[in-house]
Amino acid sequence: MTSEKHLVHPVVQTLINLTAGAMGGVACVVSGQPFDTVKVKMQTFPSMYRGFMDCTISTYHHEGIRGLYQGTTPALLANVAENAVLFACYDFSQQLVTRLSGLQSISDLSDVQKAAAGSISSIFSSMVLCPTELVKCRLQALHEMKLSGKTDKAFQSSTWSVVHTIFKTEGLPGFFQGMTSTWLREVPGYFFFFGGYELSRTLFTYTGQTKENLGAVPLTVSGGIGGACFWLSVYPIDSVKSRIQVLSMAGKQKGFLYSFLHILRNEGFLALYSGLMPTVIRAFPSNGALFLAYEMTRKALMNQASKTS
Repeated sequence: MTSEKHLVHPVVQTLINLTAGAMGGVACVVSGQPFDTVKVKMQTFPSMYRGFMDCTISTYHHEGIRGLYQGTTPALLANVAENAVLFACYDFSQQLVTRLSGLQSISDLSDVQKAAAGSISSIFSSMVLCPTELVKCRLQALHEMKLSGKTDKAFQSSTWSVVHTIFKTEGLPGFFQGMTSTWLREVPGYFFFFGGYELSRTLFTYTGQTKENLGAVPLTVSGGIGGACFWLSVYPIDSVKSRIQVLSMAGKQKGFLYSFLHILRNEGFLALYSGLMPTVIRAFPSNGALFLAYEMTRKALMNQASKTS
């Protein structure tokens, strides 16, 4: 965080982090949605496709370019809400870790301590992410659900129809299918996410320079590395979460442990890594764009706030 922080009112600082996180979420979705769609399809129906390219070409052939962008609306809502809360809470979590560590300021935190702060902040962001990600995943895998006979072929593929069906058949708790899996993914995942990002920024920072002075390219690369670290560390958990959220639509899935053991027993360990390639490929542009948008927006708003305070 910048040295200007003490000049800005805490409420204004929170609003800046919320806004910058939201802008990062938009950038993340715009740059990586097709890859995310392929990932979800391969996770939930691993035997239906031979690989990344087969899934991409098949989706384009049967659903057109819109098929690769299925779930964009809830994905935008999910990422904007998640990253707004995540980065706002990241600031508070860094302050908490600073106090618990007996340090004087956030700037004294090590990269590992910042990673721990990111892990803490994900507890809160998961609560706004789960419902919107549930709708996104079901929209993305709707074509495969129809092909496999797990849902009505006449079911309308719109965000509202999915939301209405969940509320009608499962009630409000239905929107939190996969909440446990989301926490199991997010809490350790964001340790590696922020840890990878902060460590990369440290490596890009020359002697006598600060992280705040890094340009667009180092920020983008650091964000991409952070995203790759996230997915490589928790991908099997995400696969189980996607199964729970999509197949619960047909009443097929139970809890995390049951679903995890069911996949291992019936499909093998590798099924948990189906769709990993598009996910890691997506991690670089989408998370690079996320952090670049976040840092640039935050810096611009902080400068503006400092001038007017």
